[in-house]
Amino acid sequence: MLEKSFVPAEHEARLYAQWEAAGLFEGHPEAPGEPFSIMFPPPNVTGTLHFGHALNFVLQDILIRSQRLHGRNVLWQPGTDHAGIATQMVVERELDKEGVSRKDIGREKFIERVWAWKNQSGGQIVQQLRTLGASADWSRERFTMDEGLSRAVREVFVTLHQQGIIYRDKRLVNWDPAFRSAISDLEVENRETRGSMWYLRYPLENGGSITVGTTRPETMLGDVAIAVHPDDERYAGAIGHKAILPLTGRLISIVADEYSDPEKGTGAVKITPAHDFNDFEVGKRHHLPSPTILDEAAHITLEEIRDDLRDIENLASRSFVESLEGLDRLAARERILAELERLEILEKTEPHTLQIPHAERGGAVVEPRLTTQWYCDAKTLAGPAVAAVEEERVRFEPKQWENTFYAWMRDIQPWCISRQLWWGHRIPAWYAPDGSVFVAKTEGEALEQARSKLGPDVTLIQDEDVLDTWFSSALWPFTTLGWPEQTPELARYYPTSVLVTGFDIIFFWVARMMMMGLHFMDDVPFRTVLIHGLVRDERGQKMSKSKGNGLDPLDLVAEFGADATRMAICALTGPGRDIKFGRKRVEEHRAFITKLWNASRFCEMNGVRPIADFDPSAVQSQLGRWLLEEAGRAVNAAEQALKSYRYDEFAAVCYRFVWNCFCDWFLELAKPVFSSEREEDAQEIRAVAAYVLSMILRMMHPIVPFVTETLWQELGYGETIATSSWPLAPNVTEAESACAEIDWLIRLISEVRTIRSEMNVPPAQMSPLLLRDASSQTLERAVYWAEAIGRLARVSSVQKLESETPRFAAQSVLDEATLVLPLEGLIDLNAEAERLRKEIDKLGKEIDKVTRKLDNADFISRAKPEVVEENRDRLSTFEHDRKRFTAALARISAD
Repeated sequence: MLEKSFVPAEHEARLYAQWEAAGLFEGHPEAPGEPFSIMFPPPNVTGTLHFGHALNFVLQDILIRSQRLHGRNVLWQPGTDHAGIATQMVVERELDKEGVSRKDIGREKFIERVWAWKNQSGGQIVQQLRTLGASADWSRERFTMDEGLSRAVREVFVTLHQQGIIYRDKRLVNWDPAFRSAISDLEVENRETRGSMWYLRYPLENGGSITVGTTRPETMLGDVAIAVHPDDERYAGAIGHKAILPLTGRLISIVADEYSDPEKGTGAVKITPAHDFNDFEVGKRHHLPSPTILDEAAHITLEEIRDDLRDIENLASRSFVESLEGLDRLAARERILAELERLEILEKTEPHTLQIPHAERGGAVVEPRLTTQWYCDAKTLAGPAVAAVEEERVRFEPKQWENTFYAWMRDIQPWCISRQLWWGHRIPAWYAPDGSVFVAKTEGEALEQARSKLGPDVTLIQDEDVLDTWFSSALWPFTTLGWPEQTPELARYYPTSVLVTGFDIIFFWVARMMMMGLHFMDDVPFRTVLIHGLVRDERGQKMSKSKGNGLDPLDLVAEFGADATRMAICALTGPGRDIKFGRKRVEEHRAFITKLWNASRFCEMNGVRPIADFDPSAVQSQLGRWLLEEAGRAVNAAEQALKSYRYDEFAAVCYRFVWNCFCDWFLELAKPVFSSEREEDAQEIRAVAAYVLSMILRMMHPIVPFVTETLWQELGYGETIATSSWPLAPNVTEAESACAEIDWLIRLISEVRTIRSEMNVPPAQMSPLLLRDASSQTLERAVYWAEAIGRLARVSSVQKLESETPRFAAQSVLDEATLVLPLEGLIDLNAEAERLRKEIDKLGKEIDKVTRKLDNADFISRAKPEVVEENRDRLSTFEHDRKRFTAALARISAD
């Protein structure tokens, strides 16, 4: 016998351990069935489960579990990412507590410490995903720096270098001066900051001056030009001439370039190619030099402008510039501004709001820095990836995300793949004393190359840098399956079926996997890219610790259970849109889990048991046929929703069928049948209930695996639901007639309930239901279902109206018949009519007030989007209620 209530904590860990021990999640390439595979977006080994993870992995698990039920040969490949900068930061903080640095202990010892941390503390998120019910093949778990993947990374690097796609170059990169490494765009967070725009007067060589606006006066020592728009008549005579760089006296060019905007500031901008991405491009167009004046720690360095200093005739100026060396950039800014003001070069200062790039990890202000790095020719690799989407070999869901993909890929820049870290895939390149570079899979191979070129006594030093984490992640879909070996897994599961991910890494990860997969496997890495939105709070705001509006999915699992959390996520996930999520949503779906449990317990108490040889087509009762037909429709709708990746529709179909059809109507209508003296009728309805409950459990298993598994086992359906099959719509005899009759019954009861509710009839007060102008079929149905109508609609009897309509009655039309509900003696009709008029008047005033607000353009433009949406919701509710009360007033037929 089922317990009185379902307590998730008493079942979840036990069931998950059973599933995993039985090997139910394992993929077997030799097994039959059409393959279906999904790759984990590998979470950082440093990570803990947040709501973005919960959303992503629940969506994947729903697909995986549903495909297992469909008999597919399923592989859900798990793994974690070594997360170069994040992991190194964690271990360095541990060393800080011990009073040592990584440089104190050296590279080898530091790497040993990182591995020790990874083996002891890393991968916590993998256990947390189990708590959420993620049914991945953990026996195949991979790590982006395990030996197999490391070997594959070296193979790819060497191959691409031989093909000329990987090369070294000196370009601007995002530079983290605290970590002293290049970082990717994804690791940069732009923050809106209130700053200043300083206007500086640069003297012209032939007399006069030109004023430029800058937010970064500290970089002016690296200025090499002033740019003006070629069509800006103000500066037509200055183009091609020279300006004098303040403080150093160096002559710099005045160039015509469309980068300069005549409508902004003075229309003239200073060009510092080594310290601004736009300036770097201007410098390339005009073949300008690019001296660096900030070192790796963002301190002033004069190394590359030393010759300029020697030419400064004014010893005081030279001394001032030399005094800047070694200063932090902000300290240097203050010194430079003070000197410019003293020299009357600072014309004016204005407040200015700007976007300041910060390192996502650590928070340091990021600098554009000109350094020599390893690059990948992404443009060469991008062409086939773009073609794959154009030819629909890869489909984006929703389709509009293709435009984002195209926008990035058609304007793709060289990909900086080197990082100045110690933790990561060390670049397989070795340097000889003469500067020669030898790229090879091993040091031995590099030595062979070097000796053949430079002689037997050559010594080599390996590149100190490691590869960008995204480089190894780009190889994930095929390296996890054993590449470069041609394994059975690779043959069976590549290309994978679906990639589930957020829109923010379409370029950083999705596109790069496509580029690498097509280049090395000659096929796309996945057939469908399913893009989901962000998780926001109930008001639509981004969740964050600082706002205090974040939710921990593990807390929700502990309080409400994994199933309720999963179902809430599923129910709120529409195609590509952001999700407004709150505890209330999970609580609502816990109520659904409870409803399913109670319904199953009620069935069990009424003798419902699985019937091995049940034949749906042999069912005789209208109620049984109706339920079977509705169950078939629900199963088909659920399957179509999953095929279309409409998780919200999938959850809604399950919710409506279980709560409305099965619980609220079927079980209520079946109650007298269960206890009927006609055993044949009772046995049939029990069999129908058992059959449909089996369909419900299998249909809902992908969303709520724990409660469905518990019920499956406890009710005797089998050893485990995980190895059962997706339900099929049953063949139902004369389904149309049965559905018409039960639908009529439901509409009649619902209409009477509505009338009673709107008329404020107390539940204990019952009245007869009179049918006017009813057909013989309607009267026959009314007689047959009189008990159910009386019990569920709270009416004392159902009769044909033989005389005049009573003076005090509420009326409603249902098909050809008019439902008449006499109310005299049950309520004070005049008082009720007055109450309804007051409610309608009150709602009218609220509607006018909200409408005026929404018609106000100022309110719409200034109010937060969530506030506008809240007012629209209120207006909709008010209008619905006014319509409802107006209809109720119209029903009263008192003279």
